Amino acid sequence: MPYVVFQATRGRNPATEREDLITTLAHSPLSGAELVTGISAADWNQALRTLAIALPDDAASIVVIDEVPWLVEQDSEFEGALQTVWDRHLSAKPVLLVLVGSDISVMEALQSHGRPFFGRATKMTVAPLNLADVQAMTELSAAESMDALLMTGGFPEIVQSWRPGTSRAEFLRDATTNPLSPLLVAGELSLLGEFPEASRSRAVLEAIGSGERTYSTIAAAAGGTGALPAGTLAPLLNTLQAKRIVAADSPLSTKPDSRNKRYRIADSYLRFWLAFLQRAIPLIERGRGDLALERIERSWTSWRGRAVEPLIRESLLRLLPDDRWPETEAVGGWWNRQNNPELDLIGADRDPVASAVHFIGSIKWLEDRPFDRHDYDALARGVLAVPGTQFDTPLVAVSRSGVDGDLPITAHWGPEDLLRARQ
Repeated sequence: MPYVVFQATRGRNPATEREDLITTLAHSPLSGAELVTGISAADWNQALRTLAIALPDDAASIVVIDEVPWLVEQDSEFEGALQTVWDRHLSAKPVLLVLVGSDISVMEALQSHGRPFFGRATKMTVAPLNLADVQAMTELSAAESMDALLMTGGFPEIVQSWRPGTSRAEFLRDATTNPLSPLLVAGELSLLGEFPEASRSRAVLEAIGSGERTYSTIAAAAGGTGALPAGTLAPLLNTLQAKRIVAADSPLSTKPDSRNKRYRIADSYLRFWLAFLQRAIPLIERGRGDLALERIERSWTSWRGRAVEPLIRESLLRLLPDDRWPETEAVGGWWNRQNNPELDLIGADRDPVASAVHFIGSIKWLEDRPFDRHDYDALARGVLAVPGTQFDTPLVAVSRSGVDGDLPITAHWGPEDLLRARQ
């Protein structure tokens, strides 16, 4: 089946972009490629009409236009031209038109009511590899595969660079000796494509990536000499959430508390990259990857303990509801303003405000210690702090290394259960 792929370039002059599109069509295997050789287009309507000329009428073909958000950014007429040419010419041909863009907020806006291309396409979000995919590719245990997922974010190019059976330490050792390893390069490329280094959005991302979670601490860390004012920070956070780069979590209980949000980097790879690899690149480039590796190992356990929480909640949502909790359709966490207590798991009937809390729980993701009596006592002390709980609210645990056998918990899940949720 003949196909053509055109990739836009950010910041490029629209006239040059159109010229490049026509050149790409002229050198493609499409049946009408020769018909468009030498054609010039004064606007996007003419350029996309040229695409229609190159496409066959009697045979299926595929057209991929990549980085569509950049075309929209460069020329406000692109959307309208696409709608016009699709309706008049392209829709009558046996063609699969694939519009691709990594800026989810822009791609979703193209399909929103009132925009020219509304109702003319089917939306598809290409998700990264999940835990089961990573486990199959790395051939690691369920627990070790979770580590690999946290570090790679499930990005295929990075996961492919993980030699099957290689431990986390070995993989990191290899990556920190090669300045061009996918683990190092992918983060910088993805950020530079969306956020120049000097931008305030980049500063906010780096503040969150360094571990700041609350509005005030992010403002202080991102502001440099002074905290970012609310009028600056709030729109930045809203934009980053719309792009699904930053996620905002609210406490889950029967009492609304939407102003007590905790922010995090939504993608675990970018979270890992911002926490460890961004400042390690200069060390690795001068041959001191050993220092970068030491820094990662020194903070790995504490970083992983926090980073694994959203992935575990997501996995539990795939396992629930079940026979024990047939009405549990929301899993989150709970905390007060002082983070005392801060509870890792809340199971409820709905979010953001539940009508019933079904269980509370704790996550302990350590190699050398199971969920023990100390962890149980700390969890039990926090039960009544959560609005909607009772003395007999069930207690649960998720542990990398199992649970001490004599603890009166209602349920517990381990790495194999989390893997099963994706298989």
